[in-house]
Amino acid sequence: MGGRQRLIAGIAVILAPMPAMAAEETEASAPIVVTAPGGAIDLDDAISLTGDDIARAGRPDLIGALTRQIAGISLQDAQNNPWQPNLVYRGFTASPLQGQAQGLAVYLDGARFNQPFGDTVQFDLIPEAAIRRLSVLDTSPVYGLNALGGAILLDTKTGASDPGLEASATGGRFGYSETSLSGGLQRGAFSAFGAFQHSREHGWRDHSPSRLYNGYADLGFDIEGGGMHLKLVGADTDLTGNGVAPVELLAADRRAVFTWPDNSRSRYGRISLHPWVALSERTRLEGTLYAQRLTLRTVNGDAADIEGCEDDDDAGLVCLEAVGGDEEEAQARLIGADGLPVADLLGGEGYGVLNRGRTRTDAMGALFQIIDERPLGAGDNHFALGLSYDTSRTRFTTSTELGELTDERSVDGLGTIIVQPDGAIAPIGLVAHADYWGVFVQDRLPILPGLSAEIGLRYNHARIRLVDRIGTALNGRHDFDRVNPGIELDYRVGPGLTLRAGYAESNRAPTPAELSCADPAAPCSLTNFFVADPPLRQVVARNWEAGASGSGEPGGVHLEWLLSAYRATNRNDIQYIASAIRGRAYFQNVGSTRRQGIEARLKARRGGLAATLGYAFTDARYRTPLTLSSPANPATGADGTIAVARGDRLPGIPRHSATLAIDYAGRGWSVGGDMIVRSGQYLVGDEGNDNPRLGGYAVFNLRGSVDLIRGVTLFAELRNLFDRRYATFGTFSEVSEIELDEAPGASNPRAYGPGAPRRWYAGMRVRL
Repeated sequence: MGGRQRLIAGIAVILAPMPAMAAEETEASAPIVVTAPGGAIDLDDAISLTGDDIARAGRPDLIGALTRQIAGISLQDAQNNPWQPNLVYRGFTASPLQGQAQGLAVYLDGARFNQPFGDTVQFDLIPEAAIRRLSVLDTSPVYGLNALGGAILLDTKTGASDPGLEASATGGRFGYSETSLSGGLQRGAFSAFGAFQHSREHGWRDHSPSRLYNGYADLGFDIEGGGMHLKLVGADTDLTGNGVAPVELLAADRRAVFTWPDNSRSRYGRISLHPWVALSERTRLEGTLYAQRLTLRTVNGDAADIEGCEDDDDAGLVCLEAVGGDEEEAQARLIGADGLPVADLLGGEGYGVLNRGRTRTDAMGALFQIIDERPLGAGDNHFALGLSYDTSRTRFTTSTELGELTDERSVDGLGTIIVQPDGAIAPIGLVAHADYWGVFVQDRLPILPGLSAEIGLRYNHARIRLVDRIGTALNGRHDFDRVNPGIELDYRVGPGLTLRAGYAESNRAPTPAELSCADPAAPCSLTNFFVADPPLRQVVARNWEAGASGSGEPGGVHLEWLLSAYRATNRNDIQYIASAIRGRAYFQNVGSTRRQGIEARLKARRGGLAATLGYAFTDARYRTPLTLSSPANPATGADGTIAVARGDRLPGIPRHSATLAIDYAGRGWSVGGDMIVRSGQYLVGDEGNDNPRLGGYAVFNLRGSVDLIRGVTLFAELRNLFDRRYATFGTFSEVSEIELDEAPGASNPRAYGPGAPRRWYAGMRVRL
């Protein structure tokens, strides 16, 4: 029986009991919708945000809420688009970019939201107005592949959980506008909820417009003995992220972009079913079944090391050369699709490339689990046994067109598709099939009064098959298996204090994207090119954690606090390594890495005053000596490589992070603000820690609202109050070949992802 047939059979098993059950029960009950494998029994020490937290500033803003409320989460503006950040938690990343090593598992209503081709997380596809709760959890084996640093659970709204109507309209600086409409209702056992959101902006940097449409719907039927929810998610987005820019260019004009266009367009649709059936008073069967399609189109205008050939025998032709080496030895004739050398049309200089890509992924999957909750010995026992299956088919195509760099550093195509015989730059046609199986068991076992153990065990199996549609270089089949254990002891000392300590293992199989781009001799571009298929080893993480949490009411102030210390060691970690060819790179196992640190969070409330204070210390280091390619790094050797010693810090990760959010709600009005502080970080490409770090920053935001009449509120927000110039991401970029009119003679290879300047938002919200 094939994978899809097995999935259909599983659906039938779940749906079969529903008619009989519906006939027997008449009373509506609270809906049960799976949020994650295992029933999320470890939410007691998770950091959670509610829908009110997400809309604290007046409009739904998931990314803003994460940075405002969770110190351990920092954002990198690698693309410099507000909907395309790299989210870093405990040194692990969830990102929409293929070049990032993904280390967080993300679930939307019990189904994996990491896109199967590269485990990427596209935040622009998430319907923010429909999010009821977001939870950030520690590492547990039950969350399956990619949960190296933990898991993020997204729980959407239903008509039973969020009845009523809410609408908002927002305008802001840099052409920002947003409308949001959501509403829910419940009639007996039936409920319905829907949300729609439209956002657009010109962008604060040049040539950076974006537009998003997001929609969500939930239809539910819930009675005492079971229920069913049908959920629909859709998105149509058009995002421009023009990325980093040289520091000298930013100093002259902070809005300027280096090269453009850099655009991605996504169309996403997902349908899911969420049934549950009570097998007895203490046991139930839960399921999540989904099918989705994502079509992503990208176009990137980039600089390229292409110029007139220097050899007299190649006069009148253009050549490709490598960065950081002997230019004459590195030069190779540029070859077109007709197999002939490309003639020089621009007098030997001023060339760029247009990289175009199209990714279409069809995926489906299911999660089934039995949940049993009953008294046992010293307390209540919570047991979960389940399995999951995810299958996908991705069709990926790319091409590179030779182009001309204009005076504004955009790239105009010249009509020639580049096809280098050695595969350094060539069209790609790839079909990737991925199948992921998981079988898990989790139990929260009471041992003594106040003492319990959370025990987890999961078997993961990944099978990836690559089919080259143009040649044979990409063909390959890869299988990865792993059994991961985990245990956590929780001891409730008293009403206001709980201690915990635990150990967990997790793994990440190399993605189809990584397996197809792992050869230093045939690198891929930053826009997802794949030209070779050597094997990569799977990443295995071993995590230790200890902590404490509690609450109290000293002096009439309600306090909640959480303290955690952790150490995660990755074996066979995977990293994206720069190639000697500008704009190209490849994936490589880099041995062992370690991330360790502490997190502290304190929430206080008295009357209308609420405050949240957070601090995170992250120490992320290489544990294996390496020699890595980094040709644009000023400290590179003659061969374009750098030395990485044991103990060097991983780049792109701030060591210290802190947040402070304060809000006061009066009768009919509110005012608040927050402070976000991040320390410096090493630039990506400086894995040897040989160059000065990117500076730290502190950003302050203000917000407020006032009720005009009951249910109608005006709100406003001011971000980056003091118009601080800062950067959240840094790397190196070769600038010597491109004329910067704003910064003539620029030679500094440091390039930053600048943070947004002062900007304001204002709008109206209606709640009925």
